Amino acid sequence: MTGQATPPELPPGLLQEYLAGMRTELATLAAIAERLAVAKNDRAALQALRRAAHQIHGSAGSFGFMEASRLAAGMEATAKDWADWPDDPEVERAPLARWFVARLAELLGLALPRMPAAVGPPATSPPPRVGTTPRSPAPQAKPAPQAKPAPPAKPRPPAPRAPPGQPSRKPAPPPPAQPAPPPPAKPASPPPAARPQVAPLQVPEVIYVEDDAALAGLLEYGLRAHGYRFAAYRNGREALRELLALDVQGTHPLLLLDVDLPALDGYSIFDALQRERPGTYRVVFTTVHGTEEEQLRGLEAGALDYLVKPMSLRVALEKIKRWVGR
Repeated sequence: MTGQATPPELPPGLLQEYLAGMRTELATLAAIAERLAVAKNDRAALQALRRAAHQIHGSAGSFGFMEASRLAAGMEATAKDWADWPDDPEVERAPLARWFVARLAELLGLALPRMPAAVGPPATSPPPRVGTTPRSPAPQAKPAPQAKPAPPAKPRPPAPRAPPGQPSRKPAPPPPAQPAPPPPAKPASPPPAARPQVAPLQVPEVIYVEDDAALAGLLEYGLRAHGYRFAAYRNGREALRELLALDVQGTHPLLLLDVDLPALDGYSIFDALQRERPGTYRVVFTTVHGTEEEQLRGLEAGALDYLVKPMSLRVALEKIKRWVGR
């Protein structure tokens, strides 16, 4: 178990029966993830994933596993979106499905089903970066051709001797030595190289404040897989303290701000940022309250947009890409 309270109204043995069924369900989900690794547009696998997540969303909370229920809600919305767009080439589905199985097993306190080693890495391995292509190896430089050895110098013929009885001629005096040419002027030394400028600090592109561990984990996975620089906070007061002190270096990070936060709610954080650092952050509220009045409250206060939970990870990442300006 993960420390979550078991509902007292459950009859004896029912929780154990539920967990036994979930062991089988985890194995089924693991098999679905491997099917998506082989063919990510497997429509039958996508529909099976959506149905399984929907069932877990509805049942886990009844047995005291509220985080598992919220996690399944996010996966259900994501799988539904995948099924609507099965041939999207930019979406890597198997790594996220594996991560969902691993996280769900952790929240339920169950052992992770064994993944087939031949298909790919398990869900607990670091997520791949999306959109990168492997580099081809650099061509090796050809060895320089060896210079041919110079031919040996021919010996000089001996000087002719005078015939007998004739005085030998004195050799002609050598020509006067030519003055040595002046040494070549030294090239001007290049100016000292400018010192490389220190790269600016890596300011987060996305900051999210979310107390729901399941949704926070889902967002972390998606942002990391797509190569975003991001920061995360779970507590409202801690988040406000860090946001007021952060040196954004002229940028305007995207701030995903949960409305219902412990210690300090999202609207109070937003008001404080508007007073102390107006225009610094582009704020998008996240909430389970998707009513028209709730959304108008944030938009009229100056927020950029709203995300209603549970959210599809694919839709959230697509909106984040547009908001960040990639």
